[in-house]
Amino acid sequence: MKTLPKTYDPSAVEDGVIEQWEKSGQFNPDLQTNVDEAKGNFCIVLPPPNATGTLHLGHAMYVIQDIMVRHARMQGKRTLWLPGTDHAAIATQNKVEKDLWKSEHKTRHDIGREALVRRIEKFVEQSKSTIRGQLRKMGFSLDWSRERFTLDAGLSNVVQKVFIEMFNDGLIYRGDRIVNWCPRCQTTLADDEVEYKEQQTPFYYFKYGPFVIGTVRPETKIGDKIVIVHPDDPRYKQFHHQKFIVPWIDGDVEATVIPDEASDPEMGSGAMTITPAHSFVDFELAKKYGVEIKNIIGKDSRLTQEAGSFAGLTTQEARKKFVEILRDKGLLDHVDENYQNNLSVCYRCGTAIEPLVSRQWFIDVNKSVVQWNGKAQSLKEIALEVVKSGEITIIPDRFNKTYFQWIENLHDWCISRQLWYGHRIPVWYCEDCHDDPEKYASREYYVASAEPITKCPSCHSSKVHQDYDVLDTWFSSGMWTFSTLGWPEQTEDFQRFHPTSVLETGYDIIFAWVARMILLTTYATKQIPFKTVYLHGLVRDKQGAKMSKSKGNGIDPLEMSAKYGTDAVRLSLVSGTTPGNDIRLYEEKIAGFRNFVNKLWNISRFILTTVETPTFIRGSIKPLQLLKTDADWWIEGHLNNTIDWIDTVTEPNLYLYSASLEKLYQFTWDYLADWYIEAAKKEGNKDELLSYLLSVLIRLWHPYAPFITEYIYQHLDGHGETLTVEPWPKKRVGNNNQEAVDRYDEMRQVVTEIRSLRAEYQIPYSTVLEVCGKVPLQDLVENFGKVRFVDRLQGKVIGSRLQIGIEGVIDLKKEISRLEKELETTQSYLTQLQTKLSNDQFVKNAPSEIVEQEHAKQSQVKERMTAIQESLNQLR
Repeated sequence: MKTLPKTYDPSAVEDGVIEQWEKSGQFNPDLQTNVDEAKGNFCIVLPPPNATGTLHLGHAMYVIQDIMVRHARMQGKRTLWLPGTDHAAIATQNKVEKDLWKSEHKTRHDIGREALVRRIEKFVEQSKSTIRGQLRKMGFSLDWSRERFTLDAGLSNVVQKVFIEMFNDGLIYRGDRIVNWCPRCQTTLADDEVEYKEQQTPFYYFKYGPFVIGTVRPETKIGDKIVIVHPDDPRYKQFHHQKFIVPWIDGDVEATVIPDEASDPEMGSGAMTITPAHSFVDFELAKKYGVEIKNIIGKDSRLTQEAGSFAGLTTQEARKKFVEILRDKGLLDHVDENYQNNLSVCYRCGTAIEPLVSRQWFIDVNKSVVQWNGKAQSLKEIALEVVKSGEITIIPDRFNKTYFQWIENLHDWCISRQLWYGHRIPVWYCEDCHDDPEKYASREYYVASAEPITKCPSCHSSKVHQDYDVLDTWFSSGMWTFSTLGWPEQTEDFQRFHPTSVLETGYDIIFAWVARMILLTTYATKQIPFKTVYLHGLVRDKQGAKMSKSKGNGIDPLEMSAKYGTDAVRLSLVSGTTPGNDIRLYEEKIAGFRNFVNKLWNISRFILTTVETPTFIRGSIKPLQLLKTDADWWIEGHLNNTIDWIDTVTEPNLYLYSASLEKLYQFTWDYLADWYIEAAKKEGNKDELLSYLLSVLIRLWHPYAPFITEYIYQHLDGHGETLTVEPWPKKRVGNNNQEAVDRYDEMRQVVTEIRSLRAEYQIPYSTVLEVCGKVPLQDLVENFGKVRFVDRLQGKVIGSRLQIGIEGVIDLKKEISRLEKELETTQSYLTQLQTKLSNDQFVKNAPSEIVEQEHAKQSQVKERMTAIQESLNQLR
């Protein structure tokens, strides 16, 4: 007989289970032994964690993908979960540069490009190894034989190929456009790499000829010469298209008034000047009206030569200086010192972003040159169509609107970054052609090529060099689904698994990554990248606050795994998770699931020690032979209902894993452990049924808690190599003994009432109570309720379904006195709650969750008062 230790010790189990899984090879779809080709294929490519450090809670949410994958594998689908890491150029280079400065007090320029890249590559290899170990520790069933990296050779070839094809199609171009510039990282940033920090800052109002204009950034205004007013604003109609001289920061300027709907009459004075090089809105207006565009602020966050004598001042110095000058000239109208605005900052280093005009590489998202469904469309149009048509399903669908709004407002995508680490732009420049004005004007001085170019194809000069910049990380990760599966070759993996089944990721990167994957995949492969996008929420603390180091409310999933076991962490991450909504995680929740894992262990241990030959049963049962008592029919009926519920709520495009977990938890603890195991102990002779119940139970729990279920599985006779490829349980159809189920449920209701009365009157469980009445399954009532049936009772009785004798069991006077005092105290507390909730100021000003808590308390107190009164009525 195989037995389990008395207590479950995850630290003694988990490493061995991981080794068992990887030795089996079942995570590799080529070696998967339970494949049913009729069931089709299932594939997820892991959203690649950045190769910059260690696993955090965001990565721990990969547990949802692991549930999807394990479930599909047990259903017999050929299943691939492909792992990999992202080179994350900005983050990774920043990390190494900081370490370089800290350890050697050197910058990247001190050691050169090649030396820096070598250091980064060494750091990345160490990080990848760490991440690999951490993902294994979480029990993720990834096929490590197919591991990829966004900078490995195969993916680099794909990136170059797609770049060159888009370049040749006129979708990639080099141009001067306004970009987000980080002065600290010295690179451009995508719009979704910019974060916003609310701050209080002065809002300055200046007199500008007959107008009053407002700004939070006076340092950008030195070159302003255009005033924009709304064409329908009656205050300024007489000024339309007029020119006039106004005194300004560095002397008089000639200003022109242009009517345009971009000006909001309700905002400030309704008039605004434009700063073409340092505002995205102003840049578009300048292009529209042919206004000269000059950078006033440079890439070092200092004023440029365009600022004349003020060149070299930092933006803060210039702001102070310009305000002083305009105040001295009597042009400072007034200042709002309490203005709140959102400061744009770099998502990596927190430095204030400088919008400025720079020559960069862009993807044109509006050019209709891509063949899709038989016609030429733009990248933007295709990205809209594949979601609107239902080719791609977003879960939850409320994010469709957000997705559509973002795509519709999408500007050309800046894909060049001023970094040394990453995919270097495959463009080669000729210095001689660059110096030829005619060739420079016609853009003939550069060419895109995957192979190094040693001679200019136009003038044959050998003075050629590759572009120094690298591509935006999102450009390569946007090709993740197809580049990892072997495209452009029509590999077996690509044909079998693309489009992938699901992309499961956080809703916070739907724009940064999801949209870009759709843009690039539809262009390159003429396929969608995935059929479904499942969006999970952010992990928050117990109070719903965002976790952060500064708040000290963060949770390390690996620390929690070491303390409570990985299965407990996995379960706590799934419980309460619904698509698109945030989840709350705290240590008490994890500890609670540790207790549940122990309960599952104890159930299994009981069965393994009770059954003579505990055997793993794969097939269904013959109910008329195996189900011998009401308890048997009852538990098997609930098991059927549980299987049916799980199959329903975890169907594709639902994926309600928390609902599945809750139902399975209820079956395991409330039905099997609390109500059936005790009956089985009393009734005996249930070896085959207990083996069957355990065989189904560990399969149902396996996607959620794989470690403990695999370990238990290995202790059953007839087990295979691993539980991961055992068949998913099927609901049994037909032969349901509803009368037996009803009798058992009635027995449970009677016992529950007895237990409630024990608790209400504080009667010890060790006291055997005498009861009288007709109920089914009296032997089980006696066993569960600790009672003895008699023909008649003497003295005071309580109860409804059964009469329960309490004469000599409790002191009636003392119990009545206790309940009366509790009723008085409870009434006083209810009055306090009612007073608080009738206070309009409290309801208006308190956080909504606090008000809801107080209402919940009020309802609970009212219920308790009703229960006390009913108890008193029975005793009097």
